[in-house]
Amino acid sequence: MGTALVVGASLAGLHAARTLRLEGHVGPIVVVDADVDAPYDKPPLSKQVLAGEWERDRIVLPAATEDLDLDLRLGLRATALDASARTVSFAGADGASTVSFDQLVIATGAAARRLPDTAGIAGVHVVRTLHDALALRSELEAAPSRVVVIGAGFIGAEVASTCRRRGLDVTLVEALSVPLERILGAGMGRVCAAVHVANGVDLRLGVGVDHLDTIEVGGESRVAGVTLTDGSSVAADVVVVGIGVQLNVDWLADSGLSVDDGVVCDASLRAAPGIVAAGDLARYPSSRFGRMLRIEHWETAIAGGEAAARTLLAEQRGESAPVFDPVPWFWSDQYDRKIQLAGRPQPADECVVVEGSTDEFRFVALYGSGDRLTGVLGMNRPRHVVQMRMAMEEGITFTAALERMAAA
Repeated sequence: MGTALVVGASLAGLHAARTLRLEGHVGPIVVVDADVDAPYDKPPLSKQVLAGEWERDRIVLPAATEDLDLDLRLGLRATALDASARTVSFAGADGASTVSFDQLVIATGAAARRLPDTAGIAGVHVVRTLHDALALRSELEAAPSRVVVIGAGFIGAEVASTCRRRGLDVTLVEALSVPLERILGAGMGRVCAAVHVANGVDLRLGVGVDHLDTIEVGGESRVAGVTLTDGSSVAADVVVVGIGVQLNVDWLADSGLSVDDGVVCDASLRAAPGIVAAGDLARYPSSRFGRMLRIEHWETAIAGGEAAARTLLAEQRGESAPVFDPVPWFWSDQYDRKIQLAGRPQPADECVVVEGSTDEFRFVALYGSGDRLTGVLGMNRPRHVVQMRMAMEEGITFTAALERMAAA
């Protein structure tokens, strides 16, 4: 069967390696990652780890401790793929190296975007890795006077929530006039904004960051505030930047693979013969939603890693690979609210609240485009989201979903 190389040891990559081994790959499986820490789960970073409730041993991925006979190599960053020669080049503390493969899983994920011209300013953080979360936690434990979170997406919202739970004053800055509008639409975005306000956050919408204000402390430059594009300033001892991610695909520039908002794959996550992609950077066609998708969700990373591995196994056996087209699903814990979204709605989709009250932050809303059910959003209504997610898997229409919820 030859050597299977998995580049990226996070959720998608590790589950791909696990599936390869457990479902029949008997050759070497080499798993390489740029992080120096043992593979870990990332959703708790902005919540339990940042809050000080969990330590690093609590978030180690179970697959990392199984006896799967994996050749795990940490602290190596992929720099180039030669698809013809079947090699990947890496750079690490000990210099450059090359690994040959027969089959390849690309799962290098994404890195946090950073504000320009902020490198080297103490007190400015992102939350993407364990190192990031622990560094920010250390600063929060010093009880700063004010934390400014830039970006009201899900990571920024969770960080703001965790900081408020610590009793800290928080200003949340969002360039859009409605947070999460591109994901949830304007109406539900306004509901999420109201959750922050109800929990004492100073929410600034429709305004960007002009620059960070700094002071010199002990010979280093440290953040002291944020000047916004409307001319106002907010004092800040700590700034957390949550303005999205940048896909780790630079190393694929001369690979011959199609890279366009991710690694472009077929319906089985195949990017080229013997090469698959999984996780945040895999972009694949969805007949369920009628367009190309790239999903940055925890459960999709697991399912995608497993599906990508099965595509390689099917190639080995000369079989047809299974189609990958699940209903995306994720959750976000903010304050005392659990927000869950199944599906992939677009901002222009129709949105109907079918149960509960948005004023009370306990509700279920359905999204539709034509008669296609595109999503279900729940706030503190997990049972309803699970039920409707299962119905989406079965292909329920928007009309039928509205009728089912009305009869419930």
